[in-house]
Amino acid sequence: MLRYEGFPHHVRELTNGKGVDVVYDGVGRNTFDGSLSCLRTRGMLVLFGAASGAVPPMDPQRLNAGGSLTLTRPSLAHFLLNEQERRWRSAEIFAAAEKGHLNVRIGASYPVAEARRSHEDLEAGAPRARSCWFPDGYRQRA
Repeated sequence: MLRYEGFPHHVRELTNGKGVDVVYDGVGRNTFDGSLSCLRTRGMLVLFGAASGAVPPMDPQRLNAGGSLTLTRPSLAHFLLNEQERRWRSAEIFAAAEKGHLNVRIGASYPVAEARRSHEDLEAGAPRARSCWFPDGYRQRA
């Protein structure tokens, strides 16, 4: 596990012990317990990925004991049910990006031919932001 040690303590410290309203956890197994412990009373954990593996089954009573917490496990497929919904949601995202409302950090770009290297870099903990693949022969904007 990389860079996750002690994160619940840091969150509690930064929030004066209160915890946060929402945690978006795309890691899964390695961060699930810590993510739950970062939440304030009535906080919500959005578990949207399992990069470190699936979260094992849990007793729902943990949510009560943690302060009436909410846990959700959304799937993109359930929010893009048909072509009309896909077009609507993608239009909103592209409009927000066009207006400058989104700050998308690309940590590294790789030609598709270097996909293996991008995975190796990811496993090594670099880059620290999103990676992007582009078609071989594509010229990136400066």
